[in-house]
Amino acid sequence: MKQNVAEVPSLRSEISREQSEAEILPREFARELGEVAVLLDIDGTLLDLAPTPREVWVPPGLAKTLNRLLEKTSGALALVSGRSLNDIDLIFAPDQFPAVGGHGAEMRLSTDGEAVATQAPPMDKELKRRLAAIAKLSPGILLEDKGYSLALHYRLAPHAEKAIYEAVSLIRADLPNAPIEVMPGKCVCEIKHSGFNKASGVTELMAHDPFKGRRPIFIGDDVTDESVFAIMPDLGGLAFSVGRRAKGVAGHFDEPRDVREWLAQLIESAPAER
Repeated sequence: MKQNVAEVPSLRSEISREQSEAEILPREFARELGEVAVLLDIDGTLLDLAPTPREVWVPPGLAKTLNRLLEKTSGALALVSGRSLNDIDLIFAPDQFPAVGGHGAEMRLSTDGEAVATQAPPMDKELKRRLAAIAKLSPGILLEDKGYSLALHYRLAPHAEKAIYEAVSLIRADLPNAPIEVMPGKCVCEIKHSGFNKASGVTELMAHDPFKGRRPIFIGDDVTDESVFAIMPDLGGLAFSVGRRAKGVAGHFDEPRDVREWLAQLIESAPAER
């Protein structure tokens, strides 16, 4: 989505006519940053995808933009990711932001607040061991243990996709009562406990200050973000997707660079503080 500062804010052409005219449109975000909560996925939304999870990098200026948004929203900005809070902090170091991590397993309400688990049970060790063995199916499959979930990345081995999902299905068939959920993503198969997701994490986040009572604006790109897209109407919020027009969103961005530019433009378009 290519925009300049003067255009920032108009996604009217991408808003369905069936949606309520009372919805806050993007051109209004800059004027109402004091009343909204900005919720942002990381990989594929804020940051460009990389061959491996460890190779992502934070472009110049992004941390400054996020810190300014944090200030403009009085702290109501949060990163919402499948990554653990520790991993998020490593990526954005030395900056630290409020966040929902581990697909809703962890949460931090403020930059200096303590991380808390949102009643998410860790994955069974034996189950995790069996799932981890799938990485041996082919060179290039990368295993990522997130604590509350396990991810099998195959961006470097795209030919292994079918074999990975077949192996996961066999394990699930062998353990039909295991409370797990398989989440397909962009060149990744992630398995986690079924008792939580990004939507449950965001719902919990929005029940606490400084997010409580604000209108959430969520931007995400992947299948795992769809649970949050779905609850935005219940929270009186809006969702935007990246790279595709997902079901139920108010609009979309073409790529992460467009999201970064749009967020920076929101700051530039915000009314001067009195």
